[in-house]
Amino acid sequence: MLLDEDPATLIHHTIGNFNISPDKFALGRINESLSTLKQARDLRVREAESAVKKLSRNLSTLQSHHSETLSTHNPADHASQILSLDTQKFRIAKTASDLEIEGERFEQELDGLKSKLQELEMQGVEGGEAERGKRELEDETLLKLKVYRSLGIDVESDQAGNYHKAIIRNNQKGDVHVVNIDPKFSRFFYANYFWQTM
Repeated sequence: MLLDEDPATLIHHTIGNFNISPDKFALGRINESLSTLKQARDLRVREAESAVKKLSRNLSTLQSHHSETLSTHNPADHASQILSLDTQKFRIAKTASDLEIEGERFEQELDGLKSKLQELEMQGVEGGEAERGKRELEDETLLKLKVYRSLGIDVESDQAGNYHKAIIRNNQKGDVHVVNIDPKFSRFFYANYFWQTM
């Protein structure tokens, strides 16, 4: 025999000199980690499989909807519908534009009427000075014409408003005189002439 001691004793001493408990503890932790990782991996695989099944169901539903839409879709109807909607859109746009223009015109008309109302309110019931003067002048002229007519004298005016002709009727004598009024003769001359004719 080569060895002085019993091999079993040597092996036993050799084993005693090795400290394998930390290695055994490390191997246990590694096995635990591997088991945890396997469980986590299995869980993720199951979740992924569930998500794939759900996506497959959604895909089949969308494909059936798509095929149904394609089977019911008619390009000619679609084009005519688009054309109809375009026509309606342009008609509505034109109507809106017309209404906008009419609204602006009404606003301008309203502004003009407001300014006219304000002007009339400032003038009052009698009207402004110019209107009162014009009315007084017209009243004076109408009064004169009424007096002339009561005496049997009708006067005619030209386009400018100037009196250029007088028609004198004498009912007692039964005659009519037409007198052309010339501005070079005075009013006194014509007054005497009318009295003599009447």
